[in-house]
Amino acid sequence: MSGIDESLLEAMRLPGARGASLVDWISGLALGTVGEAPGEDAEAAAAQAAELARHAAESGILAPARGAPATDKEPPVEDLIVTTADSYHLLRFVSTPFDSTVFLHLWLDRADGNLALARIRLAELAERLVLG
Repeated sequence: MSGIDESLLEAMRLPGARGASLVDWISGLALGTVGEAPGEDAEAAAAQAAELARHAAESGILAPARGAPATDKEPPVEDLIVTTADSYHLLRFVSTPFDSTVFLHLWLDRADGNLALARIRLAELAERLVLG
């Protein structure tokens, strides 16, 4: 079990990591940040990533197709990957004992990052993350 700061620091140990944050996708507020922020403004980056996460989470198309609706404790989407010319943005939704409205945002340099490894490690971090 890890806290916010420990989890974000661990995410920054991934090859190519430029920045990491934990964001509430309802309010758009960063609950923790470390490293660089896209656009050099952590609050703006959190708000914009939250908007993307909120659209995905509330989308009928991207919602669970297994027949059962997502519960309040389980986010409706596992992760999102946005690829730009020079970077990857990985948003990993976090299951929580309360309302699951947070996600981890990892910003990776495309030349140095390993997207598959980052996805696996971020999933592990999300499982161990303790909020409270």
